[in-house]
Amino acid sequence: MALLVVFLLGVGNFAMHSAVMDSGHPLIGHMPWFYHALGGRFSMVVEFLVLIAALLFATSAGATAATIYVAYSLLNAVATWLILTGRV
Repeated sequence: MALLVVFLLGVGNFAMHSAVMDSGHPLIGHMPWFYHALGGRFSMVVEFLVLIAALLFATSAGATAATIYVAYSLLNAVATWLILTGRV
């Protein structure tokens, strides 16, 4: 069950990340040079690595890893909302 929760949250995190990247928000232009590496998709690679790590931890730690990834996803959701609504 923890694997399914982490995987579904990972899909949501990728969607939120993509929405922020495509928003054209001025904050993205102020990111360091390595953020724009690989055509601006370096951060997506990092997001993928975080998801892989969370899935691996969920296989051994189960609910604890899923709970930590839920917290991470909630922080991503708040940040995405702040950026997309222009509050930052």
